[in-house]
Amino acid sequence: MARRDEDSEGAITIASTLLEQTIKFILESEKIEYSETVDDLPSLYKKTQAVLNLSPDGHTEEIFKQILRGCVSVVQGLGSLRNKDGDAHAPSTMRGKPSVRHAELSVNFSGTMANFLISTWMYRNKLLTK
Repeated sequence: MARRDEDSEGAITIASTLLEQTIKFILESEKIEYSETVDDLPSLYKKTQAVLNLSPDGHTEEIFKQILRGCVSVVQGLGSLRNKDGDAHAPSTMRGKPSVRHAELSVNFSGTMANFLISTWMYRNKLLTK
């Protein structure tokens, strides 16, 4: 969180990396193959959705479908924000710095998504009972 205030670009990159690493951990634990060069964050998330039964189409209650569709949008947005405003791709000196509030949003969304995915994975693997 301290990085968010001093280095908003770096905080956005790290936030996205946290989510990506969490997703890769789950995929590797479940022996699901992915490509380091082809699969981006949204495609990795789609594979994780299938493994954890988090696809909106896999549920009947509309409220859960709506929330899970929102998760897809969050992941896509985080990947796009990292590419646009993160420091992972040598940003142009002409581009302005992202605001602290955008970095905070990225950090909070990534942490929430990573926690939800790990909790779901642990529950499905009987490592968590609630």
